[in-house]
Amino acid sequence: MALPNYASPLERIWHYAYLVICALIFLFLIAPILVVIPLSFNAEPYFTFTPRMLALDPEGYSLRWYDKLLTFGMQNPDAPRDLSWWADVWENSKWVNAAKNSFIIGIFATILATGFGTLAALGLSRPEMPFRRAIMAILISPMIVPIIITATGLFFFYSSIKISHWSIFGWEIPYLGIILAHATLGIPFVIITVTATLVGFDQSLNRAAANLGADPRTTFFRITMPLILPGVISGALFAFVTSFDEVVVVLFVGALDEQTIPRQMWNGIREQISPAILSVATILVVISVALLTTVELLRRRSERLRGVTPG
Repeated sequence: MALPNYASPLERIWHYAYLVICALIFLFLIAPILVVIPLSFNAEPYFTFTPRMLALDPEGYSLRWYDKLLTFGMQNPDAPRDLSWWADVWENSKWVNAAKNSFIIGIFATILATGFGTLAALGLSRPEMPFRRAIMAILISPMIVPIIITATGLFFFYSSIKISHWSIFGWEIPYLGIILAHATLGIPFVIITVTATLVGFDQSLNRAAANLGADPRTTFFRITMPLILPGVISGALFAFVTSFDEVVVVLFVGALDEQTIPRQMWNGIREQISPAILSVATILVVISVALLTTVELLRRRSERLRGVTPG
């Protein structure tokens, strides 16, 4: 907000001090990200800025660690980069396989979380819903409870679920345990975003549709869903990011061949420290920024649909 012309000297001092404080807080929060990005282009195997990097010498920067993401784990990384080389990357590169696992788990976990979270939000938005506050508190508890407690509880819960003499770990369904666990973690984000969208929803539209002869199914898909779709997509994006970045649950319930990107980064830090981890972190930052930008655009679209002027 601009400073008014009639502001006193003390108000002007506080105004500029407030801007400086906000800038310092923003710099404090974003500094770790700003440091990681240039270090991922380091030509040397160090986690610090080299003299060449500080001097902005082009020879101090390299894409070698991004290339390492493709070649690590390959059977023949020095072969000519033709179709067979890329096939080797797709089949054997550890980072590529971890990325495939992360996307597969994230997509299916997002589908489950979005479906169940949207249904829960629709039910909780109805005033006649009994014990709404208690149910809401239970449903969003995975967001509040420490993740290590959730991971431990899921591990023992999965171990106790049995069909015949097999637990869920013996069902031999790939990624099942992680997908269900990540869906559990993503549902609270969907509930919160969809519930916030439903706060400004005009329920008279549903009543008007019913008066015109529309059945509940038609009313939902033709009226309710298009209006709350920005909130549903925003919740789905938050659920996907939650699944994509989660590592603790994967360590507890994931099989040895279910390596996700965060778990591969964890293993790399423990076993072989490499600046390639910084390259992965930079890629994750880019993906997160893109998803958050999408969420903001959807939020503004939702406000326009509800007749609210974006602030």
